[in-house]
Amino acid sequence: MNRAHLSQLAVLATVAQCGSFRGAARELAIAPSAVSHAVSSLEARLGVRLLARSTRSVAPTEEGAQLLDRLRPALSEIDLALETAVEARDRPAGNLRLSVPRTAAHLVLTPRLGAFASAYPDIVLEIIIEDRFTDVVEGGFDAGVRLGESLQRDMIAVRIGPDIRGAVVGAPAYFEANPRPRHPRELVGHRCIRFRFSSGILYRWEFEKEGEEIEMAVEGPLILDEDHLIAQAAIDGAGLAFVFEPYVRTPLADGRLIRVLEDWCPPFDGFFVYYPSRRQMRPALRAFVDFFKVSA
Repeated sequence: MNRAHLSQLAVLATVAQCGSFRGAARELAIAPSAVSHAVSSLEARLGVRLLARSTRSVAPTEEGAQLLDRLRPALSEIDLALETAVEARDRPAGNLRLSVPRTAAHLVLTPRLGAFASAYPDIVLEIIIEDRFTDVVEGGFDAGVRLGESLQRDMIAVRIGPDIRGAVVGAPAYFEANPRPRHPRELVGHRCIRFRFSSGILYRWEFEKEGEEIEMAVEGPLILDEDHLIAQAAIDGAGLAFVFEPYVRTPLADGRLIRVLEDWCPPFDGFFVYYPSRRQMRPALRAFVDFFKVSA
């Protein structure tokens, strides 16, 4: 590779991102004329028009877009290598962006965020709440957190939470007026509090016992997107709820809720932090993984 092309390619990517030569100049802290010269020189060397200019904006040509699509991962790796070199001088530092489902944030991360911030004061941890599975590379994240059953094979995954179970619960007053279901199919006719994912999909209640798996599309008077609200609605007698155990451990212990179908709710793998296997691991991410991982 002609090494002179490297800085010009970086300028090209910045112009495309900013949509103007002046914006790229401000981003790169160089003169607009230097930006224009770098792009023009690259186009002349390659013999291809890479940017379409107008009086109002700049946009990649078809050839330019194809080049940028293949260029961005390489430039990201260069940025990562430079950040890693800087961090290695002293201690983990810099921004760390994670895609995390709301449940994992509540149950796994929140109880220890203060301790993590104290242990690594130079890391700026940004948590984006997303219930859908996210391509961390495409989304610009350093890593993501998801249930083990949701992970893709090309990801490195490290467990950061214990096994977890679901719990079907209802208030004593609800069961005074309604029979306790002993099989998932007996949920038909019950008032169930449903959960809607951010994708718009309604959660189908999932059960398993002795190798038999059942999914139920339940019905009921409430649809919510927050586990705390679902648990509280069940406590208030609105109907049956199906949530992770930790959300209802206290009201089960003090009698505000009664559990049913427990033998149909076996434990399963909890939450994992995942990141691409092909990407070099930054010290900041290593610090996060080491801090939150579950000891063997």
